[in-house]
Amino acid sequence: MSEKTLSQKKLLGVAGLGWMFDAMDVGMLSFIIAALAAEWALTPEQMGWIGSVNSIGMAVGALVFGIFADRVGRKNIFIITLLLFSLASGLSAFTTTLTAFLILRFFVGMGLGGELPVASTLVSESVPAKDRGRVVVLLESFWAFGWLLAALISYFVIPSYGWQAALIIGALPAFYALYLRLKLPDSPAFSPKKAEKRTIGQNMRDVWSKKYARSTLVLWTVWFTVVFSYYGMFLWLPSVMVMKGFNLIQSFEYVLIMTLAQLPGYFTAAWLIERAGRKFVLVTYLLGTAASALVFGNAESIPMLIGSGMFLSFFNLGAWGALYAYTPEQYPAVIRGTGSGMAASVGRIGGILGPLLVGSLIASGQSIGFIFGLFCVSIVIGVVVLALLGQETKQIELE
Repeated sequence: MSEKTLSQKKLLGVAGLGWMFDAMDVGMLSFIIAALAAEWALTPEQMGWIGSVNSIGMAVGALVFGIFADRVGRKNIFIITLLLFSLASGLSAFTTTLTAFLILRFFVGMGLGGELPVASTLVSESVPAKDRGRVVVLLESFWAFGWLLAALISYFVIPSYGWQAALIIGALPAFYALYLRLKLPDSPAFSPKKAEKRTIGQNMRDVWSKKYARSTLVLWTVWFTVVFSYYGMFLWLPSVMVMKGFNLIQSFEYVLIMTLAQLPGYFTAAWLIERAGRKFVLVTYLLGTAASALVFGNAESIPMLIGSGMFLSFFNLGAWGALYAYTPEQYPAVIRGTGSGMAASVGRIGGILGPLLVGSLIASGQSIGFIFGLFCVSIVIGVVVLALLGQETKQIELE
């Protein structure tokens, strides 16, 4: 094994574990919302706010930490964001009111929202062009392992020991973040000298300069539609299963089965992305997501629910992997963190609106089928913009 391969694997492992802990936290939140609803007698709107506050934090975090990744380096921001979300997650276990819980969820979201685009930027800059797309999609696949951990912890821990115990387990990555500080090199593309010569305002303006405006428009649209539909659907999955007549334990079981389908979604996307290109994978997997959402929303029988839920997981998470590979490739190194962070931040606005919309539509008596139909339309809009305006970036050398 060559040194290059070894360091690439090490980098993937280090960044991937951070990614996995993030996913574990987001995944547990969907189960914790269902448990809190029972314990604190929450209304659908209040349940929606828990998911949305998380996304408000993610929008702020992606913007702020993305910008600072171009100023102080990818590695420093990666560690700061991991610590922030771990500590806030642990503290939220000790809350007794919805307000305190929401405030801490904002900080959890901030750490999470900043870490994801910065980690994908760090990895994409550290890997040769021929492997870059595949490695970033494999980085994203750690998300599925995090969700699986979340589902297992939620299934075995929450019913017996309460949601607080699950959140304390979610805080363990704080110790891992300190260990990371010693082990991780910064991105070879990051230059402190170049960073010092540029202002934050200049970096943000350049993202919308004539050269990058088209790419930015495509990214912002796709990010918004993907995150809007993902958080609207996946944060509500356990609760939707309960509404369809299953008890809490059954709904946890079925969501765990659906989550397993994320892994082949990632691995097939990783295999295809260097062969068929970023646009092909994104368009194909997003159309698969839209079709699965439509079937899931209208499914009545258990086989239809689980089958369409598995396809929803397969296609949606494969598309996420491709999006994280595609995003940093649109910009040169000096504005890559800013451009990726701004796109992710706009996406998180969709993540704020999605769960809130589901809560209000359920409260007003709309059917699950109608709600999932809206998510289907949203994704198709993103696909059309990408197909018409998006540029293929397969195996290009990064500036």
